[in-house]
Amino acid sequence: MGGGDCDVETLNGAHEPDNSKDIIKSKSNHCEHHNENGAIVKPSAAQAGDDSNIEHVFDVSIVLPHQPYNIQIPVSLQGQIQDLRSAIVEQPGTFQYTCFHLEHSGQRVNDFADLSDVKGLAAGSEIRLIEDPYTEREARMHVVRIREIIGAAGNRVDVLNGVDAGLSLHESVAPWNGPDAASAAKLKSVNSRLTADANPLSDFKFDGLSSIQTLLPPSQDASPKTIKALGISPWNPPPPMFRQRGHLLYLQLTTNEGEQFQITSHVSGFFVNRSSNSKFDPAPKSSPKNAMAHSLLTLIQTLSPSFGDAFNMLLEANNKRDPLATFQLTSAIPSNPWLVSASSSAATAHQPDLTRTQETYLLSGVENTETLRDWNEEIQSTRELPRETVQDRVFRERLLAKIFAEFNDAAARGGALVARGEVAPLNPTESKDAQIFVYNGIFYSFGADGVGTFTSEGGDEAARIAVGKDVAGVKTVNQLDIPGLATPGTIIVDYLGKRLVAQSIVPGIFKQREPEEPQVDYGGVEGKDIVADNDAFVPTFSQVSKALKVKKHAVWDKEGKKHMLEGSVETKGLLGTDGRKYILDLYRLTPLDISWLDAYWTDSVDHDQKPLERNYPHRMSVLRPELIESYWRVKMSEYVKAEIDKRKKDQKDGVDGGTSDQPDEKSSPETGDAQVNGTSGAETNGLEAAKDRGRVDISAFSLSLNPDVFCGQVPQTAEEKEEWANDEREVRAVTDHLHQKIIPEFIHDLKEQEVGFPMDGQSLSRLMHKRGINVRYIGKLASLSKEGSLRLQSLKRLAEQEMIARAFKHVANRYLKKLPTAMAPSCVAHLLNCLLGTEKNGSPKAQLDEDLQYLYKDADYSFADATPSSLQADIEAQTQLRYRYTLEESWLSGVRRAQLLREIALKLGLQLIAKDYCSSPDSESRLSDQAPMTNGAATQSAVNGHIPNGNGGKKKKKRNNGDSPPASATASMILEPPQTFVADDIVNIVPIVKDSNSKSVLAEEALEAGRISMIQNQKELGQELLLESLSLHEQIYGILHPEVARVYHQLAMLYYTIEEKDAAVELAHKAVVISERTIGIDSDETILSYLNLSLFEHANGNTAVALACQRHALELWKIIYGPDHPDIMTTYNNAAVMLQHLKLFHESRVWFEKSHAVSEEMCGKDSISTASLAFQLAQALALDQDHKGAVNRMREAYSIFHHKLGPEDRNTKEADSWLDQLTVNAVSIAKHAKDVQAQKVRRALFTPRVTLRPQPQVPVGRSPTEGMNGRALHSAAGLDNRSIDELMKYIESSGAGDATRKTPTKKRKNPRSRRSAGSAL
Repeated sequence: MGGGDCDVETLNGAHEPDNSKDIIKSKSNHCEHHNENGAIVKPSAAQAGDDSNIEHVFDVSIVLPHQPYNIQIPVSLQGQIQDLRSAIVEQPGTFQYTCFHLEHSGQRVNDFADLSDVKGLAAGSEIRLIEDPYTEREARMHVVRIREIIGAAGNRVDVLNGVDAGLSLHESVAPWNGPDAASAAKLKSVNSRLTADANPLSDFKFDGLSSIQTLLPPSQDASPKTIKALGISPWNPPPPMFRQRGHLLYLQLTTNEGEQFQITSHVSGFFVNRSSNSKFDPAPKSSPKNAMAHSLLTLIQTLSPSFGDAFNMLLEANNKRDPLATFQLTSAIPSNPWLVSASSSAATAHQPDLTRTQETYLLSGVENTETLRDWNEEIQSTRELPRETVQDRVFRERLLAKIFAEFNDAAARGGALVARGEVAPLNPTESKDAQIFVYNGIFYSFGADGVGTFTSEGGDEAARIAVGKDVAGVKTVNQLDIPGLATPGTIIVDYLGKRLVAQSIVPGIFKQREPEEPQVDYGGVEGKDIVADNDAFVPTFSQVSKALKVKKHAVWDKEGKKHMLEGSVETKGLLGTDGRKYILDLYRLTPLDISWLDAYWTDSVDHDQKPLERNYPHRMSVLRPELIESYWRVKMSEYVKAEIDKRKKDQKDGVDGGTSDQPDEKSSPETGDAQVNGTSGAETNGLEAAKDRGRVDISAFSLSLNPDVFCGQVPQTAEEKEEWANDEREVRAVTDHLHQKIIPEFIHDLKEQEVGFPMDGQSLSRLMHKRGINVRYIGKLASLSKEGSLRLQSLKRLAEQEMIARAFKHVANRYLKKLPTAMAPSCVAHLLNCLLGTEKNGSPKAQLDEDLQYLYKDADYSFADATPSSLQADIEAQTQLRYRYTLEESWLSGVRRAQLLREIALKLGLQLIAKDYCSSPDSESRLSDQAPMTNGAATQSAVNGHIPNGNGGKKKKKRNNGDSPPASATASMILEPPQTFVADDIVNIVPIVKDSNSKSVLAEEALEAGRISMIQNQKELGQELLLESLSLHEQIYGILHPEVARVYHQLAMLYYTIEEKDAAVELAHKAVVISERTIGIDSDETILSYLNLSLFEHANGNTAVALACQRHALELWKIIYGPDHPDIMTTYNNAAVMLQHLKLFHESRVWFEKSHAVSEEMCGKDSISTASLAFQLAQALALDQDHKGAVNRMREAYSIFHHKLGPEDRNTKEADSWLDQLTVNAVSIAKHAKDVQAQKVRRALFTPRVTLRPQPQVPVGRSPTEGMNGRALHSAAGLDNRSIDELMKYIESSGAGDATRKTPTKKRKNPRSRRSAGSAL
């Protein structure tokens, strides 16, 4: 990536700042009120189908029964009463209300109605809040909410969310308090305080290791404590006689003053009763007076004199934090950091809270019946909601997203319990792999071949892959959203070496049918021997086939009977007892990758007899849908080209539209779809006729693939055999397309900087999938990258790292699958020691607890026999087996251990204590001296990369800086030599979840429409559509969702390009927080968000925060990749520009030099990118008064431009002009050097008239030439638009005028790009 390239071009044409600000204002009005669930009071204009509702936002008056008695709430007629209720209960003065209804004009308002249904509702209308009597459920919900509000809930522990789940570091890196928080004068004052020795980049080490503190939150003061305890009383639940009198719950409150109160929850509210710890008397207590209130919050204020002040302090502390960083995630599973603080630290300390064990009762009732749901019915009934109008679609997709999020959460929790053996199987007599489970209304089974279904396909390996492909298939079909076709809710849970598939229960799937009746209604039954036909499934299945380019084809059962199917024989249709048509087993929607199977698979059942070159573990290697789509586009292009050539030939032969040899195009279009604007007979002459002849009818083009070729089907007739052979040739052509076009283009694009370079294994895999390349080809990518530029060498290293991490995962899963949960940390720690801990201990020993071994006698402890050499051999074997790649003999010595540890932790769901595991012993002291990162200083819990005193256990004194194994709580252990990893370092193992959620079609349509409008230069319409898309994303997904973060990111870039800097900064801050909480604090997307936030903050004048963001992003970059990422030169260049803006010229020069050096290393010394950076470096050297160096660098730039672009290119001419002037200036300065030293002539500083502007970082896998307006930012004709004559005139005017006079700086309105076609930004 050409880091030295200049600025990104802004959108062409004049923009209208005032109008844009109005749009931004309307956006903020739309999104003014959010609750924890992301509910929006003011819905999008898209709900009404036009912009009119922006004008219908008005305030209504809410009349309250208590102080403050009246509040104003802005609403829109397109909103719902539920949105209004949410807005009321989120107001600081109305926290206490949970059980109420609303009245307008004396009439009760239906809580589930739309605001438009309330007659007479207009601006200034009064809506009265009326407190309702409680039910037991409402009383429980009230207690839960009050505990949350007053900070009495403590920390929660569950099997799904790990330590610090949903963590955000944004507030400690780049605090932001709104667009109006910092004035220009204040920003200037802050920036002026940044010096060479006091700025966020002053102590940054380009090649040094990054501190683990980068990934840890800073220590924070404890939140103000409002009460000591609030929970369920030992006297709960009320006995029958008191329940008849309206008693609902009995509570126990301990105030900060140390007083204890027994409280009765009554249908009328809450009051203090006469009970004590030893005496039961739930009647109201006479003293203190007025000890009764409708809300528990109000009652506590009455009972505790200090509560009011403490509660206000708590609210102030909470208000100082970004709400997005504190809201609970409800629409997405939070990300879990792989490094966490020790359990003894304040950040992760476990707090006592008796009521934590009672929350299940508070949330679900005595019998837990309130959480039992019919997931399948909820999902399918929601899918069947109306979708005619935009408002219908918004409501439907919002509810679908909510239900899928809740299902994923429940299914993942249940899956973890099943994997840990805490759920009884329905068939306990079967083998473990064949056992099935039902928990919380969800069906679970293992991703293993327990019943022999995949014996011929690879057994357990094939079954594991099949369930993964099935989830991907369900996701694809869900995205198609075909009416009348149902899919069960489906996710995969990988946990403790086991893979489970969780599905909503399809009605009738367990029904025992008659012996002669097949178990499914369409497709193969228990393989391909029996095939079921049902015409009722053809219409819906055909829609799936058409969308996925699947051919309707024949299959034959074991008797040779022919059946015509719309999909693969493995894809099944089931008619549920609810009358719905379900599509199941979607693991083979696309054909097999026959080229891979021909090379590496044999059908031999005896695996021991398989030759090494044909021993691939399974036959489930299918082609990716993205590859099919790419091949379809190629064939479509060929078809269109052939049609155009045919027309040209016909025209050349004298055949036109009026002859009898060609259809009469003048009277009617050939196709209704492809030819949108057909021409009449009177319009055939001139330009319109020419345009009409340029259109191509694509209705005749068809491409579909047979997914069942190479699967053992036996055609019967000669005609069928011929057609089958053609189908096989077409599939082979697709695989040829993969090998001959897709993979070489992938290598070329990364080599030539056509796309952003991946940062880690996840981004590499994602980029491969986007291109249609399966991860099994990662070995081929590494092989093709062995000989080439440093960029390709970087790709090889990253690919090898990913293969090693995946191989380790397979080895670890093999051991973990057979172990009890309590032994998992010991297993993981030992395997990590064998791989990454050999420098400290070359012969690590597994930490085995003898008492646990005695308890689990049947467990397989073979992991303890693993040695570094045997583990390395296993990894080499797995890499060769799965990716057909042979690691070099010394691969372990060349691996980046910190990055590999991170990849392994993410793949296995590990959460490790934050220590320096991967540095050599002599480097630990060097790391300990490293300065704190921008997000806070190191805490006592992580000094020198070690945790003092271990985990704070009773035997912590035996620990040696956290390296020697701790004594077990149940048995003493033999003291072994120090080891890098101990079992206590494995704080937690979290489930890895893969869901089948589809994206919102409506929100994506609005986003695409906005992009198209921007491409067509319809900026005003494009901005409105993009804002509508953002509002739709927020409404449908909720605020805290990865898709919303990506939209924020894209819109921030858009506003930056059109000079709406405040809006860009606001959206970029939100993108960072949501990315951190939902994707990961160190994910590649989060790093990109920080880099662009830095860019926007600098453009907005806040260079101090911009540099802090740069520093944090660079530290994260070093953690996940290393200090030498091929694209890092752009970030170095941006940092240099920012430092230059602060007039820190020497520091800026250092960063320019580093950027130039990286470009020389990665792109070559004679590349256009290097020349562009040399041009900028020459200017930086001149600013730093190194005029000789400036001349040399400018000469290098000129030489490269002259050689690459020719003498007439504008880049060459400008470099030549700069070179001449710099040379003259250098000679002049040398001539007057003595006078300068004698202070006879005061030399003017070389100050540019116009400062450089940083450029956005290119996203992974995206082209750097794609502007936010969709147009390519082609190479500009010139390098810089500064006036050399004016600049040199200023420099040479020594002594003329006031020497201290400052030259005014002007903004560049349309900076030009310094990039060739082959270089990056």
